[in-house]
Amino acid sequence: MALPYQEGNFTYMDYLKLGEELRYEVIDGQIYNMTPSPTPKHQDVITQLSVDFGLYLRGKQCRVFVSPIDVCLSDEREDLNKVKEWVEPDLVVVCDKNKIGDKRIIGSPDLVVEVLSPSTAKKDRMVKYNRYQRAGIKEYWIVDPVHETIEVYLLEGGAFKQGGTYFKDDTLPVSIFKDFMIDLSNIFRGEE
Repeated sequence: MALPYQEGNFTYMDYLKLGEELRYEVIDGQIYNMTPSPTPKHQDVITQLSVDFGLYLRGKQCRVFVSPIDVCLSDEREDLNKVKEWVEPDLVVVCDKNKIGDKRIIGSPDLVVEVLSPSTAKKDRMVKYNRYQRAGIKEYWIVDPVHETIEVYLLEGGAFKQGGTYFKDDTLPVSIFKDFMIDLSNIFRGEE
């Protein structure tokens, strides 16, 4: 379906009027369609990560959310016609309860995870990487479900620095939490 909006003029309020069956992201004025649906392997990776994060965060201030959830990277809360940029990451961790709205996340999460697919790899590696860096997101993970790797980027001095690439048999330290490690053999479970 073609949108009746020009690049740069599409607001979050316009998006909400389209209905829940249509999903878009807008980054730097560019509109991105969120179809097709993710693969079962993609969904399994996100489910397993959310289980680990959910168990670790139980009883703590930070919260984990999985797609579909809109994240408005600006702090605009009052006038949704002023919000011209939002994303729908696969998984986010938010530690500031004031950023958790009734229907969306408002402001930058602390950690964002994107799982690559053939249709999103370029956007996740370039467009979102640069936008998340500018938004001040502390930790960004790019998950490759085919090669069973996770690339970690940590924000240092306003720029992402490579924090490591982790493989199926590795244990991944979550940098925003000093006492949390994820066993990736539980995330990339293969065929059971």
